[in-house]
Amino acid sequence: MTDEARDKEFIEYVVKMLVDNPDSVKVERKIDEMGVLITLDVHADDMGMVIGREGMTAKALRTLLRVIGARNNARVNLKINEPEGGERRDRKREERAEAPVSPNEPFEHVVQPTPAPRSLEDVMNDIKI
Repeated sequence: MTDEARDKEFIEYVVKMLVDNPDSVKVERKIDEMGVLITLDVHADDMGMVIGREGMTAKALRTLLRVIGARNNARVNLKINEPEGGERRDRKREERAEAPVSPNEPFEHVVQPTPAPRSLEDVMNDIKI
């Protein structure tokens, strides 16, 4: 195995350990003038595991790939393809929509007024010393 292929093998190994459908993991490696591009395809049910909460797992994978690339004097980027038929979900939004609302409970959501937009001249006057 060459040093150049270690990034592909690394990401494939880590992702297969994370997901429930390791046979669906496909990794491609392309080199162009921008550097190395690792393209990752996973099963639709495994996207949440690969992306992680607020994208933290994907960010960690990208960081580790950059470290591996730096050791080989290469710029390595990770692209995670959205599976066909996959749909993005906002779990928090779904939970709020499904939460029961009691008509006897007071509504506690308070809307704060936003300040009126300021003119550029007002902003410039504020920063003058």
